[in-house]
Amino acid sequence: MQTPAPVDYARATSVADAIALLEKHGEEARLLAGGHSLLPMMKLRLARPEILIDLNDLDELRGIRIEGDEIVVGAMVTHAEILDSPVLAEHYAIFREAEKVIADPIVRNKGTIGGSMCQADPSEDLSAVGSALKGSVVIQGSGGKRTLALREFHEGPYETKVGDAEILTEVRFPIRPGAGSAYEKVERRVGDWPVASVGVFVVVAGGVVTDCGIGLTAVGAEHFCAPDAEAYLIGKAPTEENLAAAAQLAADACTPYADQRGPVDYKLHLACELTLRALRKAAASSQGA
Repeated sequence: MQTPAPVDYARATSVADAIALLEKHGEEARLLAGGHSLLPMMKLRLARPEILIDLNDLDELRGIRIEGDEIVVGAMVTHAEILDSPVLAEHYAIFREAEKVIADPIVRNKGTIGGSMCQADPSEDLSAVGSALKGSVVIQGSGGKRTLALREFHEGPYETKVGDAEILTEVRFPIRPGAGSAYEKVERRVGDWPVASVGVFVVVAGGVVTDCGIGLTAVGAEHFCAPDAEAYLIGKAPTEENLAAAAQLAADACTPYADQRGPVDYKLHLACELTLRALRKAAASSQGA
């Protein structure tokens, strides 16, 4: 059995305490939330931190609430809590649709939204959801807080703009009255990483699309989004022809690579087809449609 290298452990008592511990221990420290990404990497010795800083006592990083025209989700909110949240379900069906196909109940009960975003896995479901909804993150360090668009948050595979002594504390999603949303995923088996996944929201008013967002994961879309496809739909009626054209533009924004989950042409086909399915569903469920 593979086991991690020896590691020290500290249990943070507040966000400020966690930041102080990060500053004290530098790049050899790692934050521990759900641990479903970090611990397997430690077992494989791909990650060898000298100290783990446990965030599980920090209630200030929990909870889902509405502030003004945004839904605020604490970084330590679990996948299971997102799945069961009436607040998120009221505004965006995409959350329940995505969470139902993320891993399994064991992972959903412990894995957190902050951990998922910060892991920055190129196949991460919630990264596609966050990018589709054009959300933002709040990052805190000893110098204060800063807010960053999720579409600017991921610098590349497994890389984000969270600094060495900073913590992601919140994820925020704009409330869009009348928006319809949907999530479509193809996986090799239940609970697996996606071969391809697409999340969208669409607002239809006066017979035309007035706002939309398209997020894609596992298919090499830069920042998990397809801005050209979104721009194409604005001001157009959500006809089958227009939705199909937007779906093709979304696929054109992808640069997948061949692996055990499938060849490039198959993944590009999925990117197009899943985008079309999600757009149809979201447009039909928009309250202005």
